[in-house]
Amino acid sequence: MGFDIGNVHIDGGLILGPMAGVCDMPYRMICRECGADMVYSEMVSAKGILYNNKNTYDLLRFDEREHPCALQLFGSDPDIMAEMAAKTEGLPFDVLDINMGCPVPKIVNNHEGSALMQDPGLVGKIVGKISRAIKKPVTVKIRKSLKSTENTAVEVALAAQENGAAAVAVHPRSREEYYSGHSHWEVIAEVKKALKIPVIGSGDVKCGADAKRMKEETGCDGIMIARAARGNPWIFSDIKYYLETGREPEKRSQEEIVRMILKHAGMLCDFKGEYIAIREMRKHIAWYTAGLKNSAKLRADACGIETMEELKRLVNMIEQVR
Repeated sequence: MGFDIGNVHIDGGLILGPMAGVCDMPYRMICRECGADMVYSEMVSAKGILYNNKNTYDLLRFDEREHPCALQLFGSDPDIMAEMAAKTEGLPFDVLDINMGCPVPKIVNNHEGSALMQDPGLVGKIVGKISRAIKKPVTVKIRKSLKSTENTAVEVALAAQENGAAAVAVHPRSREEYYSGHSHWEVIAEVKKALKIPVIGSGDVKCGADAKRMKEETGCDGIMIARAARGNPWIFSDIKYYLETGREPEKRSQEEIVRMILKHAGMLCDFKGEYIAIREMRKHIAWYTAGLKNSAKLRADACGIETMEELKRLVNMIEQVR
């Protein structure tokens, strides 16, 4: 599996999807090392860039080892979106993605994210203006629709393609469904059939068998993995192993999990400083240790750690559990 987004080649087709509070630079680098063929940034507010928001600029940091990587912008004003896309084009990312799938109320109520799924005309204007403003490939990430009773994915995807989009990623749930129930893979197939540009499928891929089945059922060019990668950056190499051998790999040992937690924490401390990093690692520890013996106590204890030394003491207790 491999495909091109404009002039950017994706060698393999397994992609880390954008997740707020998860896909910062350290985790993107970890996922690349663990087999992700492309990574997406956390979504970045175009207005945040416009108004020089400090927190927004922290999201715009990339490392050369991430390539190929995508910067994801969100907003609904075509002029502001295009201006901020041009302003950021010099940063070391490869593809600019437009978020049309975020279901969070404060985003949707501002007519951004998945609210755009009900306005193909505005989608066309946003994609067209950005495509004319920058030379890097422009993509969109969409949902099935805004309302669960509708399916506007093909219409929105066509509007994006006709106005210069180089690829479309589809999460086939409506905004009203958030992440509940099963995703509607047939929507990915419908979009793939309608478009000439690459289509990336997203939703409910948790293992190699899922990835194989999505590819077979939808014909998608790439597969995007988001929530299933939380605490499991190895999912990308595990899927590749399955596709090559037909077998799911053995579960990671506790020692390997501990090593990854410590590596992740160290990278995050270097990137954000110990105070912020350790507090952010609390949720990552919960994800990494899910399913381990005494994981509930580990999660509870992780909520109280404040320093790297405390984190080390906590995770070293994991190795002692047999």
